[in-house]
Amino acid sequence: MDLPYYHGPLTKRDCETLLLKGEDGNFLLRDSESMPGVLCLCVSFKNIVYTYRIFREKNGYYKIQTAEGIPKQIFPNLKELVSKFAKPDQGLAVHLSNPIMRTSPYLRWRRSKSELDCISENSHDDYVQVLP
Repeated sequence: MDLPYYHGPLTKRDCETLLLKGEDGNFLLRDSESMPGVLCLCVSFKNIVYTYRIFREKNGYYKIQTAEGIPKQIFPNLKELVSKFAKPDQGLAVHLSNPIMRTSPYLRWRRSKSELDCISENSHDDYVQVLP
């Protein structure tokens, strides 16, 4: 993935360390630790990191997880998704304003089934949904 703010398999803890060093609106993309193939859009606001799941559809488009009853939001690529949420009042805790660029190439890897089995059941409290 050729986006400078995509960090690959960055842990939640490392993500928080990077995002909370600066200002509200810091953001990055990373791989989900608990759901293989899913991306996380992480953004800082008032000393909290909000994490939004992004799913890749079969047709190659991207869908950001929304609250129940909210229309699905689908994007042809991640640049358009980020561009939309860089505007205020789009349903995120805060608009995306400051991309945190990776400083080194990310490592491409996949977790083995045994590694995935070791990950405890993820609480939905760790993720937020896009609101209207």
